[in-house]
Amino acid sequence: MAFDATTFPLRPAWTEIDLGRLRNNLRLIRRDLRRHVKLLAVVKDEAYGHGALDVARVALEEGAWGLGLSTLEEAMALRDAGITAPLLLLGERQEAELEWCVAHELTVCVNGPHTVRQLARTAVKFDKRAPVHLKINTGMSRYGVRWDEALPLIEQILAEKSLLLEGAMTHFAQSDETDKTFANLQFSRFTSVMGALERKKIPVQLRHTCNSGAFLDLAHAHLDMVRVGILMYGVFPSQVCRRLPGIEPVMSVKAKIAGIQKLKPGEVVGYGMRYTAASERRIAVLPIGYGDGFPRVRNEGAVLIHGRRAPLVGGIAMDALTVDITDIPEARMWDEAVIMGRQGGEEITVRDIARLKNSVTYDVLTNWRLRLRRKPVNAGKDPGHRSNIVETPVAG
Repeated sequence: MAFDATTFPLRPAWTEIDLGRLRNNLRLIRRDLRRHVKLLAVVKDEAYGHGALDVARVALEEGAWGLGLSTLEEAMALRDAGITAPLLLLGERQEAELEWCVAHELTVCVNGPHTVRQLARTAVKFDKRAPVHLKINTGMSRYGVRWDEALPLIEQILAEKSLLLEGAMTHFAQSDETDKTFANLQFSRFTSVMGALERKKIPVQLRHTCNSGAFLDLAHAHLDMVRVGILMYGVFPSQVCRRLPGIEPVMSVKAKIAGIQKLKPGEVVGYGMRYTAASERRIAVLPIGYGDGFPRVRNEGAVLIHGRRAPLVGGIAMDALTVDITDIPEARMWDEAVIMGRQGGEEITVRDIARLKNSVTYDVLTNWRLRLRRKPVNAGKDPGHRSNIVETPVAG
């Protein structure tokens, strides 16, 4: 039989992306911003695992000015799919990437004089004026020119007639914690540079400093644009930042029961015999494991089946995990289980998975593997609309 992605039977484990919730989250975020403040939707790393193209389309429909990305490949995938909105490439560019950036009208963050020179020459070659955003290091010490050394680089940008200083930005090292001392210090350093530009009558159209945490907690730092990533996916960046009522998680992870075993007392489960039944137990096998991004734990955590928690037993394998369904007698083969998300009145959150992994929510979202096919749901423009599932094959 020839492979046909439209009829090929999908694996009974997947991520589900609720585009209705995404749309509603974006509307809540836009409503919380002052009218003049623009939104840059951060869709790097496949939109934090949610699917960059679907997310990009919804974000732009909901008024995002542009999209934030990390790699040239990410940007080109969106251009090839017909996205014409501004694409801001965060981080640093290799010299070999600059021709692609100019040719495809990608907006480059510049951090130093070499990139400025090379980008200017490339723009001349294409007879274009390339917009740039200057990255200012105000204390995070990752990318960017130091705040107290920024003016010479700005003057260099202005001297290049093939470049347009469209934006200036910085990034907070700690914006979502209770103590805002360092974030405010960073902001004061950034505003000192902007003040110097104002005195020199040098216009900067887009000044932006805020990530999701700063959008929530540092309203005075919103300036001309905010860069929102994890919040639009329905996950708050920390436990202590301000809550925006109505924000909901966009991603769920699901699987179907692919096997049921009955254990007698003393029988074991899985590699290493990490679980021994103390009494007669009923065990369900789910076809998802650490090869899909689930933490490699033993006898920790739970999934939801028929709206109840089924505890994980034994060790997680590459392609399978086992749960105790003794107290869920109605559970049957191919019933749906929720690994991350809601079912009935129960929920397993991304933070629950992060605790199992001893990591952070960003790590969990971006590390679900592509062999878990994404199923976008609720794709209508009205968040209350409930469309049928559209199964989108993912390459890889």
